[in-house]
Amino acid sequence: MPVVTAIANAVTKPLPRFMSPKAHAVADYLVIGSLLAAGVLFRRRSPRASLAAFICAGAELATNLLTDYPGGAARVISYETHGKIDIGLAAMMATMPEFLAFPDHDEKKFFLVEAGAVTAVANLTDFRSRGMRLAERADRVRRRA
Repeated sequence: MPVVTAIANAVTKPLPRFMSPKAHAVADYLVIGSLLAAGVLFRRRSPRASLAAFICAGAELATNLLTDYPGGAARVISYETHGKIDIGLAAMMATMPEFLAFPDHDEKKFFLVEAGAVTAVANLTDFRSRGMRLAERADRVRRRA
């Protein structure tokens, strides 16, 4: 685990999980926007870093659109599973500089910061809150019947 994601994990893991699904979706789309912007900005200076940014943005966007939460469209992935995928995407972002062979470039710092941010957001999000609310609604329906 890269140092930045390890630090983000150590700092945010013990904190309460307070982010709602809507807040998490906003954070996800901000990450996608920053990755797309980086892809454009890195294009001339470092084509490999640009490609890495676009790959990460695409993976994050696909995950978001397929998730059952306010930012999703297809509702294929459960919200709780989305949280697990986010940790994997953070690891992917952190390792892209080595994978695409630009580990000594300044652009590497951007990917490490993004990975740390995604880790922090995932650790601060209550992924079970939505599921518990749905379970509570199901209980109410059963009691009325």
